[in-house]
Amino acid sequence: SSPMKPVLLLCSSTDGQTRRICERLQARLQAAGAAVTLTMIEDAAGVSPEAFCLVVIGARIRYGHTDERVIAFANRHAAALNAMPSAYISVNIVARKPAKNRPETNPYVQKLLKRVSWRPRLCDVFAGRLDYPRYGLLDRHMIRLIMWMTDGPTDLRTQVEFTDWQRVDDFGAALAALRTG
Repeated sequence: SSPMKPVLLLCSSTDGQTRRICERLQARLQAAGAAVTLTMIEDAAGVSPEAFCLVVIGARIRYGHTDERVIAFANRHAAALNAMPSAYISVNIVARKPAKNRPETNPYVQKLLKRVSWRPRLCDVFAGRLDYPRYGLLDRHMIRLIMWMTDGPTDLRTQVEFTDWQRVDDFGAALAALRTG
């Protein structure tokens, strides 16, 4: 039998947390026997979903917006993505709130699904990381304002890991099952 095609993990990350989540999913898929290609969205111009058995797109939210390159990729390749197993994850700080930590209740997941004709078979949302000391001056103050408006941490020394890594691992197991199912 011919070897199974690899899995594509396409990642949009600004501060590195979405990339860390994608790397964790990559490790989980590799442990399940998959060959995985992790590609950053800025390097995806020549990437074709047809070369893969499963495509997973992980996208960060920045100031309320999904990376436009993710939306463009999803729309450009919607037919191929809809014809194969595919998955989407959104990484955002809003998902730290229990009422907004599921795809059906997270405003950014819902907003993306309205903007693309792609319909991923699996979808999830993970809370990101808040790390004020790492941000530049403008980002630090913009993010602090957003946190103030949403009852989040505003102390500029704050570093908080909101990501539920067990949920990430569980999603990785679901991806492995989707790949072989």
